Amino acid sequence: MLSIWTSPLSSAVLMICVLLLLGGGLHDLIARSIPNAIPVAVTLLGVATRLLNGEVVGAVVAGFLVFVSAVFCWRRGWLGGGDVKLLAAAALALPPVSVLPFIAAVAIAGGLLALIYLAAQPLTSSHLAARPAGLFARALRVERWRIGRGGPLPYACAIAAGFVFAIL
Repeated sequence: MLSIWTSPLSSAVLMICVLLLLGGGLHDLIARSIPNAIPVAVTLLGVATRLLNGEVVGAVVAGFLVFVSAVFCWRRGWLGGGDVKLLAAAALALPPVSVLPFIAAVAIAGGLLALIYLAAQPLTSSHLAARPAGLFARALRVERWRIGRGGPLPYACAIAAGFVFAIL
């Protein structure tokens, strides 16, 4: 497989994309939403890098195919809209040869995330204690409530994990 670390600039852009994706994953974990600025920034950085590396046509084709596939999953209720945008943006930020390993890694990370949430479901009680004082304790309480109710997964976490795997 070709190295995606072709230049210091490409490496810096990939690291910025990793930070943006991790931020999106954290926001998705806490609020179950992904700010639109994150996929927009990843898209712009990715297209600029692919232009510099002469891979823009392949990257746009790969990103479009990922987007269309993700929209299909969104229409079936399997993905959220923010996840669709983030997945396509992340695919654009990668060289075209890295997109299939990225998608496979996202699927595996998403499966592991789902298993963790399924395993945690019986551990959550239907009665939650009084509202805790600290931010972290409150976030854990909300997550226990979401798990107990079978709420949606923070799939941006799986997307970020897949991206990190794809660039390693």
